[in-house]
Parts: sequence; C-alpha cells; structure tokens
Amino acid sequence: MKYSTKALLGAATLALCTGAPALAEGVSACLITKTDTNPFFVKMKEGAEAKAAELGVTLKSYAGKIDGDHESQVAAIEACVADGAKGILITASDTKAIVDAVKTARDAGLLVIALDTPLEPIDAADATFATDNFKAGELIGKWAAAKMGAEAANAKIALLDLAISQPSVDVLRDQGFLTGFGIDTGDANKWGDETDPRIVGNEVTAGNEEGGLKAMEALLAKNPDINLVYTINEPAAAGAYEALKAAGKTALIVSVDGGCPGVEDVKAGVIGATSQQYPLQMAALGIEAIAKFAADGSKPAPTEGKDFFDTGVALITDQPVEGVESLDSAKGLELCWG
Repeated sequence: MKYSTKALLGAATLALCTGAPALAEGVSACLITKTDTNPFFVKMKEGAEAKAAELGVTLKSYAGKIDGDHESQVAAIEACVADGAKGILITASDTKAIVDAVKTARDAGLLVIALDTPLEPIDAADATFATDNFKAGELIGKWAAAKMGAEAANAKIALLDLAISQPSVDVLRDQGFLTGFGIDTGDANKWGDETDPRIVGNEVTAGNEEGGLKAMEALLAKNPDINLVYTINEPAAAGAYEALKAAGKTALIVSVDGGCPGVEDVKAGVIGATSQQYPLQMAALGIEAIAKFAADGSKPAPTEGKDFFDTGVALITDQPVEGVESLDSAKGLELCWG
C-alpha cells in the first residue's frame, strides 16, 4: 500500500501557506534543541532559520551538550526571557523537569511551543508541533510483525530507548512499537514494565550511535539470539547495526526519524523500516506561530481531535507488507526532513 504524499503533508503545508503573518521586524525568538549535533536537530534549526529570515524574526539558538542536558536548557530559557524574546521553541530533554522553567517564561508573556517532544503535561506549553510519536512507533511495530509473519511468535526483541528519565517521545515511540507488534504494554505511560517473554530487555542510548552500540552489546550479552531491534532513532540504529555486525549476528532493525542518512540506511538494508518525521516543517511552523502571536496575540490551535498539531509521519521501507501503508526509500529521500 502506498501513501498519497499530497494527503500526508497537505494539512501542515496548508498551515504554512495560508494566514502567514507579515514581516515581523523587531520580534525575537529562541530555538532550544536537545543537541546541536544530531542531524534531526540540525535540520530543525535550518527550518527555523529559514522561516525567521523570511519573516524578519531575530532568532537565537541554544542546545544541550548531550541529549539529557536539562540544565543547559533551563539556562537557555532564562536567557531568552532576559533578552525579551517573544517566544521559545523547545525540544525538551526532560519533559517533566522543564515545566517550571517553561511556566516562568509563559508568566513573563512568552509563547512557548514544544517541538517534536510533548511536555508532561502537554498543556505546560502553549502548543506542541510534533509527529504523532505513538503512531510512528505503531507503524514500525505493525510492519515488523507483518514482515516476520509466523516467526513473530518467536521474536527475541531488543528495545533501544532514549533515557532513564523516559521523556514523552521515548515512551510514545516504544509503546507504539510494542502495540503495533501486538505486545501488551502494561502501563502505557512508561516503558520497561512489560512481561512478554519475547522482550530481551531495554537499554538506553542517549539517541546517538555510540549509545546504540553499547546498548546492543549489553542486550546481546543477555541473549545472543536477538532477531528484532527497535531503536528510538536512526543514530542509535546505526550503532546497533555495528554491534550486531561485530558479533557476527543479523537482526531486523526498525527505527524512527526518516532523516536522509537513515533513509540511506533503509536503502542499504541496514534498517528494515523507519517512520519519517518532518522537523524542518515543525520549526518553520513554530517561527510562524511566534510571529503571529507577536502581531495579534493569537495562539496556534491543535489538529482536530488531538492535543497537538500533527506534522505528519510516513513509513519508509523497500520491503512493503500487506496492510501497512509505506513509501519506498526513493520517495523517502525526496521528502527527508522537509
């Protein structure tokens, strides 16, 4: 089954093309990402910078030293308030602990928009522009179950998550994957409490290649017969692949992000399937919303039926399965992180 690309991106593209604010000279905004090295956040920054230049918004960018560097993000929020910014776009490393700092910014009159990673609670921010991360996980879970067929009953699954603090994006993708694969998740608000014997274990990766390699090594030490690997993102997937290769093992790897390097890994057969997000669009929408807020005080509305603005997700694979819509790697490379 194939997606209609127009249908997939139409709603979000429409939001970018209609009702855009006039030039917003004198308006300043901040972008705070988890790191400035992960390609996902590099692309997000590109989207924010391009839209800010188009609208005349002055943009300052901040990032943690590593994924999980909560203290640097709090300091960045404080700097944005002190600088008189009109709004903040943030991908929070710790979605619970950041809430107090976000409240301080909102109390000071700033519009705060969460990008990609919802805060906990989600209404701690004025708005959230994000992938439906549960759906992203569910898509790769459904694909993996269909790909394995009858052997899904004998799966030995490694779960390579993000962080011990379990930020919302981490939980949603993990639990979506398990749900899609047909595994009871127990408490859907956290990962790691599942009792299904097919799960070898959970390890955290910090969302980078080195973390993915170490996590995969640890799980292979528990069970060398792992045949299915879920990863929080594609850098972690690349590390998992290297660990498997070094151990002389193969496994079906699934992931989330859909960045250009990750789609290349799908094309090369390193990753079986990945769920593609659109971070450039998230950030562009966020800058546009801040400019509109500065102009007339209005705040963005969520997608109908959801508590966030859904920026779209698509399954990318060169091994399509019946009943799961997908795009191939060629189309994924056309769309990657647009």
